[in-house]
Amino acid sequence: MSTSNSTTTAAFAARPRRVAVYVDGLNLYYGLTSAGWRRYYWLDLRRLAENLLRPDQRLTAVRYFTAQFFPDPDDPEQHIRQEIYLRALALLPGLQIHYGYHMTKEITCPQCRVSRTIFEEKMTDVNIAVALLNDALDDAFDQAIIISADSDLAGPITAVRNRYTDKPVIAAFPPKRASKHLRRVATTSFTIGRKVIRDSQLPPRLVNPDGYTIAKPAQWN
Repeated sequence: MSTSNSTTTAAFAARPRRVAVYVDGLNLYYGLTSAGWRRYYWLDLRRLAENLLRPDQRLTAVRYFTAQFFPDPDDPEQHIRQEIYLRALALLPGLQIHYGYHMTKEITCPQCRVSRTIFEEKMTDVNIAVALLNDALDDAFDQAIIISADSDLAGPITAVRNRYTDKPVIAAFPPKRASKHLRRVATTSFTIGRKVIRDSQLPPRLVNPDGYTIAKPAQWN
């Protein structure tokens, strides 16, 4: 091998591996809820992503997938707290927010015949799949981390791993969440621990470019 080729190969090998992180927002939210970690809802998702990297890796993208809540009679301010959080996330550099949607559905108790409205999240898994596959096609990452335990993501993870064998796909499970299916198809998997979550919080107050203060909701303290 020539000296120039050796130098090029060494430089390529020394390049930090590019990592893209895909966050299933509601899967993460409900994991924190199940763990009783309401005080950690005010997550800095870019810092969380960085805290999952090794020293030889470089964060290139954070994609956050969510659906906006409808006003809920059982928790009238839930959608307001979510909107505040989304405004805070919009200030983070390099973070993109992708929206699905919620649909209402009436269910009836077969015993008491009482009906109530529930909300079903739609499109998040599809949006994650499309983004992951497009980014792999565009060579936008050397490694992907999927923060989710949704087994519906097994298909796109398998597709990327089969087509791009040099691109590992890691499943990072939210607290109190896991998927045997994702564990089988991902390159490797792990559960995000409390310390990482605790160390990845936004400041209590942020200021947007217009001078407007965005404060952590009091209910999350």
